Amino acid sequence: MFKVTPNPPEPDTDPASPYESDDSKKFHEAAERALDFYLNPAAIMNNTPRKPSTMYMVAPDVDQEALLVQTCENLASASVMASDIAALVEGPQRNTLLALQQVIMLGELAVNRMLDNFVPPK
Repeated sequence: MFKVTPNPPEPDTDPASPYESDDSKKFHEAAERALDFYLNPAAIMNNTPRKPSTMYMVAPDVDQEALLVQTCENLASASVMASDIAALVEGPQRNTLLALQQVIMLGELAVNRMLDNFVPPK
């Protein structure tokens, strides 16, 4: 027995084509955004320009040496705070705090090296 099936519509005359009318274009764009949101979040993050907050801002005229010195002092303070808190806790939390303190100390060492090699502009 032979069943008659209609031919599929031509691409130019397909009423469901996403580019047929303005409404279908908008629908298609919205569907693409929804699919990207759920299936490809990196596409949205890469297309969104980063706008840093200006609530707390380093003055643009501060020289690099002063910034390095301040960063070094902040890291030293953070290292001491992490070490002090680690002395108050036990178990895995202590290990985590000591690891955090070590990472802070490594950052402090890197900034100190930058300060050692810093040549002020003339």
